Amino acid sequence: MLRSIATVSISGTLPEKLSAIAAAGYQGVEIFENDLLYYTGTPADVRSMADDLGLKITLFQPFRDFEGGTRAQFAANLERAKRKFALMHELGCDTLLLCSNVQADCSADVELQIADLRALATLAEQENIRIGYEALAWGTHVNHWYQAWERVKAVDSPALGIVLDSFHILSLGDSLSRLHEVPVDKITFLQLADAPLMKMDVLEWSRHFRCFPGQGELPLVEFTRELTRLGYRGPWSLEIFNDGFRASPNGATAKDGYRSLLWLEEQTRNALGDTDADLFQSANLPTYQGTEFIEFAASPAEAKKLSAMLSGMGFTLAGMHRSKQVALWSNGGARVIINYQPHSWADHFYQRHGVSLCAMALRVSASAPIVARAKAFGYATWQGEVGPNESAIPAVCAPDGSLIYLVEGHQDIYRQDFNLTDDATQGALLGIDHLALGMEADSRDNWVMFCRAVLGFTLEHEQTMPDPYGLVRSLAVQSPQGNIRLALNISQSRATQIARSVACYQGAGLQHAAFACHDLPGLLDKQPLADSLSLPVPANYYDDLLARFGGPEQVTLMQRQQILYDRDATGGEFLHRYTWPFSEGRFFFELTERRNGYTQYGAVNAAVRLSAMQYR
Repeated sequence: MLRSIATVSISGTLPEKLSAIAAAGYQGVEIFENDLLYYTGTPADVRSMADDLGLKITLFQPFRDFEGGTRAQFAANLERAKRKFALMHELGCDTLLLCSNVQADCSADVELQIADLRALATLAEQENIRIGYEALAWGTHVNHWYQAWERVKAVDSPALGIVLDSFHILSLGDSLSRLHEVPVDKITFLQLADAPLMKMDVLEWSRHFRCFPGQGELPLVEFTRELTRLGYRGPWSLEIFNDGFRASPNGATAKDGYRSLLWLEEQTRNALGDTDADLFQSANLPTYQGTEFIEFAASPAEAKKLSAMLSGMGFTLAGMHRSKQVALWSNGGARVIINYQPHSWADHFYQRHGVSLCAMALRVSASAPIVARAKAFGYATWQGEVGPNESAIPAVCAPDGSLIYLVEGHQDIYRQDFNLTDDATQGALLGIDHLALGMEADSRDNWVMFCRAVLGFTLEHEQTMPDPYGLVRSLAVQSPQGNIRLALNISQSRATQIARSVACYQGAGLQHAAFACHDLPGLLDKQPLADSLSLPVPANYYDDLLARFGGPEQVTLMQRQQILYDRDATGGEFLHRYTWPFSEGRFFFELTERRNGYTQYGAVNAAVRLSAMQYR
C-alpha cells in the first residue's frame, strides 16, 4: 500500500511540508499547485527534495475549469495544459488532477464537454501523462462521480480516467453502488477525507471542515471497502482542507494523518474479511470491562484538600500504597487514587499542570493488544517503577501526556499494592460513569484519532451547549461495550468554563468525573453531599421541569436534593447532581443515575450547571 498526502493538508513552506510528510512515514505526496507557485526553487529542485526524502510525487493538482469552457478560451486552455505537462516532466510526476468546471458560463452541452476532454487526453497521450478527472461536489454541470465516468467512458483514452474523492462523493449523499461498471484501471487516483456532518454550503464545508479518516462522521469504511472489493490497489491519499490543520504544527498533523490511513486500512480489512489487498492490521481489541480508577497528581497539601472533598461525597480511605505516598479512596465500585509521591512521574505531571488527572485505568481482558496497537500507530507506551511484589501495570500515553493504565481482568492490584483498610469495599457507587475532558479546540482531533485507533472507541454525534460566556462543543466517544465513556469538550471562546479550565491546566485536563449509582435520591437521603460541596440549582429550573414533565412529587424531591433531570424520546431518564469545583478552574464531580436505557449525558442541563457555577 502506497500512502500519500496532499501538501495542502498541513502547514508550512513546501520544504517543511515535504520533510514532515516523510518523517511521518508516507511514501507519496500530492503537490498542490499553490505550494509550487510560492516556492523559490524550480520544479526540478522539488523533485530532488522528494527523491532525497524517499517520497514519490503521486499527483500534481489541480487543473481547473477546462471542459465546456468558452470557445474563445479553449485554445488558451490547451496551451495552459502544455505548460503544465512540461512542468510535470520536470517535477517527475506523471499524473494530473483535472477538476470539473465550476464556472457559471461553462457549457451544459455534454458532447462539447466530451470533445474538450478528448482533446486534452490526446495531448496527454503524446506527453505520457495520465489525467484523473474529478467531479467536484459544486461543479456547474459535472458534480457526481458517475457523470465524470460517463464522459471519461465516452472519450475512451488510455490517458484519461477518474479520480474518486470520498468527500465530494459522500458529502452529496452519493455512494459507489455503480462502481462495478467502471474498469478498475480507469480509476486513476483515490483521495480521502472525512468530515463532521454539517448542514451548510458544500463548498464552505469542503474548504474548512474536512478532517482525517476516523475523525468525522462520513461512511468512509463502506466507501473504501467497496473500492477495495472491486480491485482498486492504487495509492490512498489524504486531501484535507482544514483551517486548524493548516495552522497547527505540521509534524503532529502529518503523523495523525498517517495514523488515520492505518486506521482506515484496518477497518477496511475487517469489513472485507479475506482479501489480497495489502492493508494494515494490528492486534485485535480486547474486551473492555469498565473504568477501573482515576488518578490525581497533587501536592501533599492539595492531597489533603482533595481527600476532604472525596470524604464529603461518601468516599472512604481504602488504603495506602506499600512503598509510595499514594492514597486509595473508594466508594463501592468507584475508586480514586491520589498520588503525591515526590520525584515521581505524577510529581512531574503536577509540576507542569497543577493538581489534575494524571492517569486513568481501564480494566480489560488483556493489556498486550492495546500496547501493541499503540506502538503500531506510533504512540508512546509507559512502564513505571515497580517495587518488590508490586503490580506491573502497562500503560499507553494519551495525547495530553497523561497515562491510560491497562488492568487485566484477573489482577487484584489493590490487595497486592496497598495496605487496605476494613472500609475498602464499602459504599453504594457502582463505578465511574464517564469522564469529561477539556482541551484546546485544535487538539480534539488528536484525541479522537487516539481513541479510535488505539482503543477502538466509537464516535457519537457532537452537541453544542451554551455557557454564559460562549458555546461549548462536546463530542463523546465510548468503548465497543459502551461501559467506558469520554466526553471531549472544546470552546472557541476564551471566556467559557472549559476555556478557563484548559488555561488553568496549561493544556488538556479533566473537567469532571461522573460516578454512577442505582438510586440517586436514595443515595443522597442516606449519604447527603457535604453542604460545602453541593452546587445549588436555581428554583426556576424546577418550575420549568414541572411544566415540561409534570410529576410534582418527584420534582419536589429533586429540588430538595438539588438533582437535575433529563428524559429521552424513548422514556430513558437521567438523574444527576454536581459538586462545586475543587478550586477555580479545576475539576468537579457528578453523581449519576441512568434509568430505562438512557445513554446520553444530560447535555440539556449543562447550561444550568455552567451558569450556577458563576454565582459562588
